[in-house]
Amino acid sequence: GGDVVVLYASLYDDVRMVVNLSGRFYLEKGIEERLGKEFLDRINKEGYIDVTNKSGNVLYTVTKESLMERLNTDMHATSLSISKECSFFTVHGSADEIIPVEDAYEFAKHIPTHKLCVVEGADHCYTRHRKELSDAVVGFITSKKARDTTLED
Repeated sequence: GGDVVVLYASLYDDVRMVVNLSGRFYLEKGIEERLGKEFLDRINKEGYIDVTNKSGNVLYTVTKESLMERLNTDMHATSLSISKECSFFTVHGSADEIIPVEDAYEFAKHIPTHKLCVVEGADHCYTRHRKELSDAVVGFITSKKARDTTLED
C-alpha cells in the first residue's frame, strides 16, 4: 500500500511530503504469511495466486509479474532517490505484528529528511492508539505547513 507512495516520491520531484504509516522496507518479507508456504511453486505453475478470506472469497489476485516486481524492488536505492525537498514522516507501532518496527528505522537511516515517530505498544492497525497516530500525523503536517508559510512570506 504505502510503499507505492515511497516509490512515486523516489521517481518524481513533485512530492513535497510523505506520511508513511507502518510501511514495509524489506519487501521480500511477509509474502509467505499472505500467500502460503509454497507460493513460488504455485505462482510458477499457475501464473497467479488468488488471495482469499476465511470464507473463501477472493480478496485480490497476485500475478507472477507483480510478485517479481515486488521482490526486485530495492527500497534502499528507492529511499536514497527521494528528493531532499520532500519531508518524510514515518509512524510505526512498536508492537506491529505484521511489519516489524525495524523497517521504520531503515527508512529513517536512508532518507535525509526523515522524521520517525514510534508509537509505543501500537499494533499494525493502531487498535488502541488511534489518538496517538492522528496527533502525530496532524502535528507533523501542521508544523510543516507552518514552516512553509513562513518561508513563503
